[in-house]
Amino acid sequence: MSLQNDSTQNPRVTWEGCSVLLDINDGDRLVFARLSPAATLKIGNKNCSLQPLIGCPFGSLFQVDNGPKGPYLSLVVPSTEGNNLHETKEYQLKDESKDNRALVDNNKAQNLTGEDIDEMRRQGATGEEIVEALISNSSTYEKKTSFSQEKYRLKKQKKYSPRVLLRRPFCRSICEAYFKKYPARIGFLRVDTLSLLLSMANITAHSDVLVVDMVGGLLTGAVAERLGGTGYVCNAYLGDTPSSIDIVRIFNFSGEICKRIVRSPVAGLCSIQDGVSKSEIQSNEQIFSQDSFPHSISTEETSISSENGTLDLIPEMMTASPTPPQVARTCKSTKAGESASQDAINLWKENGFSSLLIAAPELDAWSIVEELLPLLSYSASFAIYHQYLQPLATCMHNLQLGKMAIGLQISEPWLREYQGSAIKNPSIHADECIWGVYSKRDKDLQQ
Repeated sequence: MSLQNDSTQNPRVTWEGCSVLLDINDGDRLVFARLSPAATLKIGNKNCSLQPLIGCPFGSLFQVDNGPKGPYLSLVVPSTEGNNLHETKEYQLKDESKDNRALVDNNKAQNLTGEDIDEMRRQGATGEEIVEALISNSSTYEKKTSFSQEKYRLKKQKKYSPRVLLRRPFCRSICEAYFKKYPARIGFLRVDTLSLLLSMANITAHSDVLVVDMVGGLLTGAVAERLGGTGYVCNAYLGDTPSSIDIVRIFNFSGEICKRIVRSPVAGLCSIQDGVSKSEIQSNEQIFSQDSFPHSISTEETSISSENGTLDLIPEMMTASPTPPQVARTCKSTKAGESASQDAINLWKENGFSSLLIAAPELDAWSIVEELLPLLSYSASFAIYHQYLQPLATCMHNLQLGKMAIGLQISEPWLREYQGSAIKNPSIHADECIWGVYSKRDKDLQQ
């Protein structure tokens, strides 16, 4: 089957070939998947088909059940009486004095053995039935506090009845998923940082935005999502090898939006202002790729997926194989990132770009800004992201000395996670990640 037409496609409902974000057991595991009848998801030691997820609205909740043909994902229908019963239970337990001081963890409180659980599975018992049986056969469950009881129930539910939340991949969810499991791939770019970049660069509809994206395509996809099919996103790259923008394919962009995401080498764009010949452009690209920027990220280093159409963001899987496998495409879609047309380049030559966004942690900030600022129109805004403060401070100092911009500002936002411990969860980053954002209000005051 082919993808649905963009005109009849409902963005709130999944379809065959779309990308989804699967949240397993309330954030314990995050998986990007491409839905198809042949796609499967491994949860523990069980392989479940993703076909039941096709045609379901985003936000649906599924759980793993055992059927005659093996484990499968079944839709969980929320109960309307659950909240009232939960509130009634809280009022009943408010005056009760319970604590866990008398409980001893000696592995003797559970009367149900492993053989009994296996027998229940062979008889076709669901995960919820096994959890209820474990609770009823626990001699210490009724003696626990309500908090401990809920904790015990969730622990058993995650083991015997895992749940999968079907989430729509958009700018925020993609950024949060990558930052939680593999932040180095997106340059440690947080979601609050990404939103600040879009605001300071004044990304609005019908804008022509110049982007230097070396964070896997997250910044390019965020700009295209905000433009909504209007304007253009020109992804500039150094040398003759474009940086990977594989994350853009996760956004489920329509064909019209993908056509407005184009690529062009920096040397080719700079020739718009300088009038450089084609031979000189090619020689400059070779110099960039061989000498100036040896640490640029190639396409092979940033493309990750698996054979069954899923992309798991668990760090252990990233480090298991030195070379990530190639992307498995179950359905063909419009490819973003084609070369910019000559008509578009001529238009940018005449009017200039309305905004500039740079996220290249591996490159020198001042070298890129010095090359790309002349491509902007007057009173254009720009924003630069870097993980550390010093490259941005040097760039700001040079801009001030050259009187190339006004309204310059370095910002160092930070985010602190509540109800979290850095010792238990090393992936939590508070205020140790130092970076800055520039804001520009005018250009080239010397003229």
